[in-house]
Amino acid sequence: MVGIKDIAKAANVSISTVSYALNDSPKVTASTRERILAIANEMNYIPNMAGRTLKRQKTNIIGIYLTDFGGSFYSSLLEGINKNLVKHGYDMIVCSGAKSHLFLPEKLIDGAIILDVTFLDKEIEQYAERGHQIVVLDRELEHKNICHVLLDNKAGATLALDYLSRQDLKKLYLMTGPEKTYDSDVRLATAKEELDRFGEVDYEIIVGDFTKSAGIEAAKKIVDEWQEPVGVFCFNDEMAIGMYDYLEQSDLKIGKDICIIGFDNSEVSKYLTPRLATIDYSMYKWGAIAANKIVNLLNKESVKDEIIYTSLIPGASVEP
Repeated sequence: MVGIKDIAKAANVSISTVSYALNDSPKVTASTRERILAIANEMNYIPNMAGRTLKRQKTNIIGIYLTDFGGSFYSSLLEGINKNLVKHGYDMIVCSGAKSHLFLPEKLIDGAIILDVTFLDKEIEQYAERGHQIVVLDRELEHKNICHVLLDNKAGATLALDYLSRQDLKKLYLMTGPEKTYDSDVRLATAKEELDRFGEVDYEIIVGDFTKSAGIEAAKKIVDEWQEPVGVFCFNDEMAIGMYDYLEQSDLKIGKDICIIGFDNSEVSKYLTPRLATIDYSMYKWGAIAANKIVNLLNKESVKDEIIYTSLIPGASVEP
């Protein structure tokens, strides 16, 4: 591989001059920098990122930790993160799995944005205590090096239950995400509080996992038990889509026999027939704010935790 010694020899300059030019230092003139960069390009020079990181103690890379990469859920979130990191001179790397957690302590990344249930609170707090900057999107942690940007799950769940309650339904089903996931837990706790306020409402909890297949299984159960009109609050759109798939094969009609509301306002939801009622928020904004918060933390600027607001998207899946 070509090194800076080779470039220095070809350019007939010192190694330090090549280093200054490659690192955009004002210690060399613009003309010298351009000449050295042109020679480096001709020689197919590839910077040694590990070496530069050790020297500068900075990578200009942010780790984005996700539980998985399934479905289209993350696309707008990552777009919001990426566009706003680039504005500040940072790149991102999307990570998943226990080994990638070591990127922080090994300083392969400058900071982290976490939406990953496999990351334990204690682990995140330990990294923060060591001086690492972190933004969390799926939990509440108090530390000077941690900022959380969360969805307004309470308002979203309240809107969903209020909307379902307007219909003459004999029973409600609450279809959750995986156990011990922040968003699902808050939505469930809020839904229970709302139903208690309504009085004697017959409801049942179905534990899901935010996947389409979980929605299919839930629909089978509901169809088998069905006697009178019921409502279903799916804690994400993906499970609601699974219910649609199964119910198409049954005699029950969505919006009449079974009212369904989701959460996320995913791109697919608007094309379902009947239109899926759902809870909306800006996934792009969620990512954009998270990106700005991690940059602020890295710059030692004051940061405040933030909430991403939710709103109701009506649909014929509840109100034909």
